[in-house]
Amino acid sequence: MISKKIQQNTSGQVNVPRVGIGYDIHQLAAGRKLVLGGVRIPSAKGLLGHSDADVLLHAICDALFGALALGDIGQHFPDTDNAYKNISSLKLLKKVQESVHENGYSIGNIDSVIILETPKLAPYIEPMRKKIATTLHIDSSKISIKATTNERIGCIGRQEGCAAFATVFLFPKATSL
Repeated sequence: MISKKIQQNTSGQVNVPRVGIGYDIHQLAAGRKLVLGGVRIPSAKGLLGHSDADVLLHAICDALFGALALGDIGQHFPDTDNAYKNISSLKLLKKVQESVHENGYSIGNIDSVIILETPKLAPYIEPMRKKIATTLHIDSSKISIKATTNERIGCIGRQEGCAAFATVFLFPKATSL
C-alpha cells in the first residue's frame, strides 16, 4: 500500500475534483517484450526498463499520482528496488488505484496517447482499454487510448523509443457524474 495521503487544503477540504497529467518514455531494445497497456504486442523490439517498461501504464500512474499531489511513479516504485524488477505495470497500476480510493476519489476518465513508429497499435487499443478498466475497476468507456507516430522525427521517429502521455480526472467519491 502507498502510505501517503493527500493533505487537506487550508479550509480543511480534500474533496474537490482533481486533474493530473503523466508522461513516460523508454528506449526500444532487441530481446525485450513490447508491453503497452498491459497487452503483449508482437514486435522485434521491446521497451527497456526496470519493470516491464509499459510507458502507457506508467504515464497513467503518474497522472493519478499527480492528481492526488503524491509525487511520481519513481518515488513510489523506485528502479533501485528489486521488488519491482520485471514487474507487470498492471500490478503497479493496481496499487495506485488503491491509493486513489483510500484518498476518497474515483476516476472520472483517462485520456491518453502512445507515440510509436511501429508496429501499428490499432488492433491492440481495445484489449488495452479492457485490461486497464479491469485493473482500475472502472468501465472501459472511461478510458481513451490513442496512438500516433512521431512522423519519423527524433528518437521516436528513428524507432529508438516509445512515449506516452495521460490525463486523468478524479472526482470525490461522494459526488456522482
